Amino acid sequence: MTDIDEYLPRHLTLELQEALATARVVNLVGPRQVGKTTLVRDLFKQGRFITLDDAAILAAMEADPEGQLTSLSEELSDAPIIIDEAQRSPKLALAIKKIVDRNRRKGQFVLTGSSNVFTTAEVADSLAGRMQTLKLWPLTSAEVNRVPASRLIDWAMQSAPKLPQISDPAHLGRKNYVDLILMGGYPEIRALPLRSRQRQYRDYIDAVVDRDVADVMPVRKPDALRFLIDQMAARTAQEINTSELAKLAKLKRETVDQYLDILMRLSLVTKLSAWMPGESKRDIKQPKFHFVDTGIASALRRLNDRSFDIGNSPEALGGLLESFVVGELQRALPMQDEDYRLYHWRSADRREIDILIDGGHRLALIEVKAATTVAADDFKHLKWFANDGPGKGRSTVGIVFYLGQEKLTMGEGNFALPLSSLWTAVDWR
Repeated sequence: MTDIDEYLPRHLTLELQEALATARVVNLVGPRQVGKTTLVRDLFKQGRFITLDDAAILAAMEADPEGQLTSLSEELSDAPIIIDEAQRSPKLALAIKKIVDRNRRKGQFVLTGSSNVFTTAEVADSLAGRMQTLKLWPLTSAEVNRVPASRLIDWAMQSAPKLPQISDPAHLGRKNYVDLILMGGYPEIRALPLRSRQRQYRDYIDAVVDRDVADVMPVRKPDALRFLIDQMAARTAQEINTSELAKLAKLKRETVDQYLDILMRLSLVTKLSAWMPGESKRDIKQPKFHFVDTGIASALRRLNDRSFDIGNSPEALGGLLESFVVGELQRALPMQDEDYRLYHWRSADRREIDILIDGGHRLALIEVKAATTVAADDFKHLKWFANDGPGKGRSTVGIVFYLGQEKLTMGEGNFALPLSSLWTAVDWR
């Protein structure tokens, strides 16, 4: 890892600081190797750091969790105890609950792990008001470029967004975007040469299956789970019919649903539910799944910068690009002024919106195009949805992200934006 990768600023730092000031326990979850340990060690210059990846420490914690934690708490007056890979000890959660019930001091514990240690309803309910959970995702493009978090969602949710409020985006070409897709967002891996990077990403998935999955749920058929991961990488940005996937994997549908839940809890895949307008009864209700990191998805599919050329698989770029945009938007959500939720939408007659952001008072409708030019036809579903479809009578904005370099107004509250607008400065106040 280079110094520039190791110390890239993470936008979640402020959220983490605020959580420590308001909650007794902060639970920082996210995929393995995205930088959780680096973030908490860099943020907390004091405190006691222990990792349950150490077999001896894990054994001691399992033998007497309350005693071990009480002893550590007494050594530290106002600094946190930081427990890495906290999900490895099933007894940890209840022990922490007992301690923070006796001591109401904020910021007593920081837990990090690849999955949420507080999984039982009993423990989660008892810690209500005592614990805050945050998720650290792979790096965003804004973090890689050392610029502030994207505020593009807040921009879109204005009553009348204007293009001059968006600074001129970086002039990137198709090859630059393909490189971003292939690199992914894992700090230690993304800067490696392509062949080494993709080998490490594949090894990473093997390590997750071998080590992390068991912390969430025992899996009787790890080979079938590994097959399912490959299938999800090939199907990123698609609606998933679990019955069809079960036949393909030779598993029961219930097992496929369990495996998908594991992959979501380990932050390997994310799900966009279908947006429902309430009065409509014809909308397709299947969720759309996205592979969280396009670098890993590309590695599992053995894709390189030539894979998207004419004569190979140029259509493969579309799904990966859409998943890339979903990732950028999802990771920017905590930094917006208001709470927004991401969905997708498709009608029975196959009108489709790639990403729908619901702000309550306003909807942002987003299409992603793997092309360097845009045309009026690219906005037909956005305009129909807003004028004649479920968005009729509601406040909407339409955005088409594309691989060109110009930000354009397309009329009726619709805009074409270069993909690099996702990490461009926005000033709407």
